[in-house]
Amino acid sequence: MTTFVDRVVLHVAAGNGGHGCASIHREKFKPLGGPDGGNGGRGGDVSLVVDPNVTTLLEYHHSPHRKATSGKPGAGGHRSGADGADLVLAVPDGTVVKRLLPDGTEEFVEDLVGNGTKFVLAQGGRGGLGNAALASPRRKAPGFALLGEPGEGGDYVLELKTVADIALVGYPSAGKSSLIAAMSAARPKIADYPFTTLVPNLGVVTAGDVVYTVADVPGLIPGASQGKGLGLEFLRHVERCKALVHVLDCATLEPGRDPVSDLDTIEAELTAYGGLDDRPRMVALNKTDVPDGHDLADLVRADLEGRGLQVFEVSAVSHKGLRELSFAMAALVQQARDAAPPAEATRIVLRPTAVDDSGFTVTRRGETFVVRGTKPERWVRQTDFANDEAVGYLADRLARLGVEEALFDAGARPGAEVVIGDDQSGVVFDWEPTVATGAEMLGRRGEDHRFETPRPAVQRRRERDSLHGRFEDFEPFEQE
Repeated sequence: MTTFVDRVVLHVAAGNGGHGCASIHREKFKPLGGPDGGNGGRGGDVSLVVDPNVTTLLEYHHSPHRKATSGKPGAGGHRSGADGADLVLAVPDGTVVKRLLPDGTEEFVEDLVGNGTKFVLAQGGRGGLGNAALASPRRKAPGFALLGEPGEGGDYVLELKTVADIALVGYPSAGKSSLIAAMSAARPKIADYPFTTLVPNLGVVTAGDVVYTVADVPGLIPGASQGKGLGLEFLRHVERCKALVHVLDCATLEPGRDPVSDLDTIEAELTAYGGLDDRPRMVALNKTDVPDGHDLADLVRADLEGRGLQVFEVSAVSHKGLRELSFAMAALVQQARDAAPPAEATRIVLRPTAVDDSGFTVTRRGETFVVRGTKPERWVRQTDFANDEAVGYLADRLARLGVEEALFDAGARPGAEVVIGDDQSGVVFDWEPTVATGAEMLGRRGEDHRFETPRPAVQRRRERDSLHGRFEDFEPFEQE
């Protein structure tokens, strides 16, 4: 049964915003009570927070789909809907967040290091305004309300990179698990066959006044940096370590292998993986309790020390040389800690997504005109197209923003196809330019006579006279 997972694909969806309410206050002897529709509640966010009690991503391996609560709709009597509850997902320290793009590639988003670090993965949609909030001196009793916006969502890759001080690297069956079991209280699986260790193991070692963690990384083989064996799965757990210890098998029976060739092979894989050249190294010649292993260690020791490496002859079975090795590892860790900047308390940093409300763009694609912009797209999402008055309100907002003038300048003609939004969720209109706008154009609640036919002759004359100056090929106004 799987007990350790260090990479998952998480599908998240924030809560939708609640719809606003269109309501009119009704009370005996008060026929004109005015609008009293409340606003919709905000949708819940989906956030990731580093929890020291979580060590694996196993929970999200079994339940990869997570959704926050949506906001409640508003109600009459100026009652706003309740906000949706935020969904907080606990992740281990050292979790890297990447966005999974439609083409299968991954885009880096955030690196979560430090207990309490929090990151908002998906923001909830904002609630729609009720008709009480939409009332104005010119529009005293709106017969519509705005819809709530949908929450953000997407697919994300969570990768765990173990946070440890020392990493033990080497061939399979070199004795890394035996070493970490002898030096700490960790009890990894130990057996006499390759790839016994399938997951990284962490052990806490005390050497004098220094307490540090040691990571037992699964065995590496030639080609690990290209995905052979378990290389790509667990090489990332070496990235955060301050130092590396090469555990070399001095009692191997495989032909063509010796400690020096094993070291060269593992170093080549670490170089190919990248980002580890600045880590200090030392060598542990393991299994020197075997007579042939002790003799081989004596033969290769001078060659390894000639490369500038500290060499220790150890045995996980007899505990030979483990004390000297643990103090040497502690010295490397202390040196790295002293060189690091002073540790500061983890601060929660809020990084809201930048919103550009400054304008919009109009792009022509053949006979289609595409309008993109934060405000127009948000207004379209909030519009109830079953309500003529709400559609008229949208037309007024777009006209005040200058969308119609931009369409004129781009060469749009009456009846042209206009898309507001992207290719997947955009709303398509047959554009009919409006000249007169405002609350004085409204009729009964929920209706806008600009969308009714036929229109009065005087209104059609004014519109055609105004449009005739813009379009040379526009048909002249006929006497009615």
